[in-house]
Amino acid sequence: MANSKAASKSASKSASKSVAAKARLAKIFGAVNVGSFRISAMIMGETETGDLVVLGSGHRASQGIKRGYVTDMKAATYAIRDAVERAEKNAGTSVQSVWIACAGAGLKSTVSNVEIEIGGRRIEEEDVEHLLIEARDMIQPDGRTVLHAQPAHYTLDGAHGVANPRGLHAERLGVDVHVMLADGAPVRNLMEAVQNAHLEVEAVVAAPLASGYACLSEEERELGVALVEIGSDVTNVSVFAAGMLLGLRAIPMGSGDITDAVASAFGIRRFQAERLKCVSGSAIASPSDHREMIPVHGPNEGAGGEPSGPQARGADDKNRIARAELISVITQSQAQIIGEIGKALKEMGFTGARAGQVVLTGGGAELAGLAEFTQSALAMPVRIGRAPTLTGLPEAHATPGFAGLAGLCLYAAEDPIDIRTIGARFTSGAAFGSSIGATFALSRWFRAVREYF
Repeated sequence: MANSKAASKSASKSASKSVAAKARLAKIFGAVNVGSFRISAMIMGETETGDLVVLGSGHRASQGIKRGYVTDMKAATYAIRDAVERAEKNAGTSVQSVWIACAGAGLKSTVSNVEIEIGGRRIEEEDVEHLLIEARDMIQPDGRTVLHAQPAHYTLDGAHGVANPRGLHAERLGVDVHVMLADGAPVRNLMEAVQNAHLEVEAVVAAPLASGYACLSEEERELGVALVEIGSDVTNVSVFAAGMLLGLRAIPMGSGDITDAVASAFGIRRFQAERLKCVSGSAIASPSDHREMIPVHGPNEGAGGEPSGPQARGADDKNRIARAELISVITQSQAQIIGEIGKALKEMGFTGARAGQVVLTGGGAELAGLAEFTQSALAMPVRIGRAPTLTGLPEAHATPGFAGLAGLCLYAAEDPIDIRTIGARFTSGAAFGSSIGATFALSRWFRAVREYF
């Protein structure tokens, strides 16, 4: 098994280097996903023909992060640097700047519509720019950080769904702008942890947007879909429709709570509970579970004189527990999380005739049988979301737990337009002289200071 994994890893690495060798790389992107369970990094290249190839990736156990917030700057900085160095080693190249994902920090998604008069004439490039600047000046962050301010689609005389209005005639031209807000201090802490690891910050990207790039098709985002990213400590529930992220709820629960429930129920150590959950756990019970006994101790526990932990509560003389008991604890804890997900979807109007597909992703989505369990509980179609097939992506990272990281690289490659980078040609002198206007005029190279917006 170990040999096959090593061979797979070697093959993926060789494939990415082969592609990179055949086609010159025009760009290289670095991405870091800072989670409460693991910190992962990926380096992706874009060839001159526009093809994307994963050059290297790496991960390590998280430190200094709790529920998406930095709680220990020194520990978080060390873990981030370590994860990036592992990715650099696999890629055979280094990066100086990275895109980072933000899963906590009180994320909030809003959509605003702005219109200007055209008077029936043909719409020119200057009209679109004027409209976007009008929309830009109407953003009211109320003291919070603006992570994104992106035009989703345009409207002509109230008619929605116009991708490119240039060259068309209209009385009124409008735009729907998606704005993502976050609390400033947690974002600054996250950026500082990355900067202390001797890396520049290209941009801070809301985790639901990054995961959406990896797990959702353009058609799904247009028709309507719910994306549920189950992390260790936080579950983000987001609803997409009309190509935009329309609603977002953060639930302070995740797969780590299931691990804690298992550890508490059997009186065992947390790492043992995590292994039992991942290796033998399931969200769906089967008739044979009562007959299957699972060893609490791992194969290497107790080696070298290290303590292997206490005898599990209710275990037999070989320290084994019935799989049925494990699954019972898991399903009870999982039901609480799914219940909160259902409440969040209802609050955002994703119910009844307006409901659609639910996509589960994140490390917590790797639990066996979770899609079937969730589909039954929510009475909605459910599937597991993974990153698309990418050249050079190791098999171990082609899982829901790394979908957000891959999506972050895909987001970086597309680099969607942000209305805060639009030129100030039509902006009044007073507005341009304000701190907000000055921030908008900064180059894209200074995205890292947007938290002061």
